[in-house]
Amino acid sequence: MKSLPRILFVLFAIGLIGFAIYNIQNNKSTIIEEEKRSSDVEPQVLFDLRLGIAEFDIMNPILSKNRNVQDIAKIIYEPLVNLNSEYKAEPCLATEWSKADDNSYIIKLREGVKWHDGSNFTAKDVKFTIDKIKSPEVPSIYKFNLSNVAKLDIIDNYTIKLSLDADVPFFEYNLTFPILSENYYVGQDFLATSKNRNPVGTGRFKVYAEEDGSLTLNRFKDYWGEKNKENPQGLKTIHVYMFGSMGEMYNSFKIGNLDLITTNNLYAENYIGTLGYNKKEFKGKEFDYIAFNTENRVLAYPEVRRAISMIIDKGTIMARLYNSKYYYAEFPLDYQNWIYNNDTFKLTYNPEEAERILIENGWEYKYSAWRKVEKYTTLRTNLTLTVNSANELRVAAAEIIKDELSSKGINITIRKVSDSEYYNCLANRNYDMILMGTSIGLSPNINTYMGNGNYSLYYNEEINSIFNEVKNTKNSDIIKEKYQRIYQIYMEEMPFVSLYFNRTTLCYSPNLMGDITPNCYNIFYNIENWYRQY
Repeated sequence: MKSLPRILFVLFAIGLIGFAIYNIQNNKSTIIEEEKRSSDVEPQVLFDLRLGIAEFDIMNPILSKNRNVQDIAKIIYEPLVNLNSEYKAEPCLATEWSKADDNSYIIKLREGVKWHDGSNFTAKDVKFTIDKIKSPEVPSIYKFNLSNVAKLDIIDNYTIKLSLDADVPFFEYNLTFPILSENYYVGQDFLATSKNRNPVGTGRFKVYAEEDGSLTLNRFKDYWGEKNKENPQGLKTIHVYMFGSMGEMYNSFKIGNLDLITTNNLYAENYIGTLGYNKKEFKGKEFDYIAFNTENRVLAYPEVRRAISMIIDKGTIMARLYNSKYYYAEFPLDYQNWIYNNDTFKLTYNPEEAERILIENGWEYKYSAWRKVEKYTTLRTNLTLTVNSANELRVAAAEIIKDELSSKGINITIRKVSDSEYYNCLANRNYDMILMGTSIGLSPNINTYMGNGNYSLYYNEEINSIFNEVKNTKNSDIIKEKYQRIYQIYMEEMPFVSLYFNRTTLCYSPNLMGDITPNCYNIFYNIENWYRQY
């Protein structure tokens, strides 16, 4: 009888275990059923987009210097000539263009285009826009595009003639500025009118409502690019919110109130984190390089210039100064430009190969420097590197370059100069080597680097001949072939050292769907087919 309580306890325990197993199985079945029901629910699709502008100035793209405004202007306004995702020129408000002679272009305009207010786009609008950009009192970022335009003649409502004061290779790439409506600004003070808050363009989206702190854009039903095209899907509305600072916009994106932001900030992840969003990165427009004075007795030798390029470790500079967020540059067109092809020739960090090249060309390493006897004169690799003292990052880069080159027998003295001295040095070509930065223009025109008047004082008859050939052809295959030869000569002659491009990052919500393929010209390619999905 003493064992009876023990038997009852065992039976009770078994019962508890069985009940627990039953509950677990029952709960598991319930979860599976709930998951099944959940998976049967269609995801919710939203056809609106939420964007932001930090430190807003003005919505008129001719007047604005705000990068966010310039990005959003791409979907409100249109240029004469667009650039595709490979930076290749394609028709937009201009349907075709051709040279009347070396210094003038005939441009045919697109007919049947409506402004957002229902009026017709004509040649008068193009003249109005160009006159405003060139006007001395208008501080437009597009002045450079039209700096060589001497005269505009209206031939008829849809044909214009542009006369230039010089031959500009690939001039069509300068026609990427937004076109404004003349009628919209009749009788208005262009700089001060309130109409600049509620712009009228010809683009895919029009301003539907403007309030303090926000804009609402709706799809433009009469957009010329969608005539006779059925497209019930894709974005219908875009909400644009204004923020006092980039920090505020980062926070809004982080908590899910914006669907997309772009940034050049090397440390943006400190503000928005690393999780909860997708991103696309692309090369920006800032290009750093070193120009050699090829008339210097030492730098006149291509093997010295090539050796220098092989000794400089660009990766070290980018890691130490730019948080490894810059892109290695092979060439000024190495930003996904359609002309550039780097599959054949590369020049990488290789100090051993640099030494071999110098020895092979008659240089001898002695007394901590390379030397060569030429016409009874001993040349030594002792050079100065000029840098603008106001740019702290470039000064730091110059120090790294000095250490790398000096350790391999190319002795560098850094010459730090003020802003005014720096520009005087450039104007007079008063330097051995100079560390430079420029904003690339997205045109295949590289005369700045290798043509007449370049900062390296470099002359190559074959390259000049190629420049003359390509400026008069529209055959893409011929242009690419000729530029491949230019790049080959560059690798052999090395008149300057390409260093790196800055990086732009587009961060977007994982709920944003569609073909998102940004570049530094336009972040909104194919926006008409984007949507949000939950």
